[in-house]
Amino acid sequence: MSISAALPRVAIVTGAARGIGAAIAGRLAADGFDVAVLDIDEQRCSGTVSAVRGSGRNSIAVSVDVSDEPAVESALARVVSELGSPSVLVNNAGVFFERMTHRTGIEDWNRVIDVNLRGAFLMSRAMQPFLKASSGGRIVNIASVAALGHLGQSAYSAAKAGIVGLTRTLAIEFGHLGATVNAVAPGFVLTDMTRATAERLGVSVEQFVADATRDVPVGRSGTPEDVAQVVSFFVDSRSGFVSGQVLYVAGGPKG
Repeated sequence: MSISAALPRVAIVTGAARGIGAAIAGRLAADGFDVAVLDIDEQRCSGTVSAVRGSGRNSIAVSVDVSDEPAVESALARVVSELGSPSVLVNNAGVFFERMTHRTGIEDWNRVIDVNLRGAFLMSRAMQPFLKASSGGRIVNIASVAALGHLGQSAYSAAKAGIVGLTRTLAIEFGHLGATVNAVAPGFVLTDMTRATAERLGVSVEQFVADATRDVPVGRSGTPEDVAQVVSFFVDSRSGFVSGQVLYVAGGPKG
């Protein structure tokens, strides 16, 4: 079973106010979806909403902390009320910091795990009734090459490795609904978040990018649109026999 014109053309993208999430929302709109733009700050979503509407699709902004169970349920209810039942969920919301493990406080650890991993779990669980009702649908989780291990990123790496395990398990559990669940694992992608990391480390963005891409075979950093392209592939109706997969968008072999 795959997404067809008969299924709701409504997608939810979390963490979509800017960066990778905004690019994904724009690409799904170009693919013919109305898009619910979810983020912790609803006002910051205005640019993404305007871009989606500018492409001829409907869009709403919804404020939600994806790690908060009641907030997730309320957000889904609002999406259904204003756009209709969703058939696509992209779990992109995340937080990140770079700090050695011995300098990582438990509050920072919990926040990274809660937003990146707990949030994907809560959103996916809330999505299950809509997948069942439509006899199909798509969930795409945004993982990271950090899941393979990265210096100074123990919390983020653990959360993203958890995303990989969650993806593969949900693909098994939701398969009988006709739904697919896959993950995209970006490498170094230049976004506001990576620029902020460079500033926090006290290096120029140019130097930060040069250091991060030195060993990338294609010789450049990734873009949010590179990630959005792969999300579009997983969501496509012709990708209905691809599930439980992790596709690395890293400019070279990973995994």
